[in-house]
Amino acid sequence: MSFDSSSWYQVKELVRHATGWPMDTLHVMAGVLLQLLAATLLRTSLASKWPWLLVLALELANEAYDLWFERWPSWGMQYGESLRDLIGTMLLPTLLWWVARTWPKRLSGRAR
Repeated sequence: MSFDSSSWYQVKELVRHATGWPMDTLHVMAGVLLQLLAATLLRTSLASKWPWLLVLALELANEAYDLWFERWPSWGMQYGESLRDLIGTMLLPTLLWWVARTWPKRLSGRAR
């Protein structure tokens, strides 16, 4: 099975149509789920920078792909959409990371 340049786009469209959720919602959900998955796979807590950095790296790769693959009527619209996706994806992981570092008791019920 080959993975051509449109395959990732097709996967994203499949998920969007299967869930019925808008892409903005999927970005928010993916950010949090990827952070939790990364923390689990790396066997670390949400207070660690590594799960957050992994989500950021994946989101930047996704946006680079979108900028390369998709063509919008203007660069302002295209870059604006990418910025909105980046903020939407990273907002909750950033909040979770910050809360886990600042007030760990809020997440676990015990101090770090």
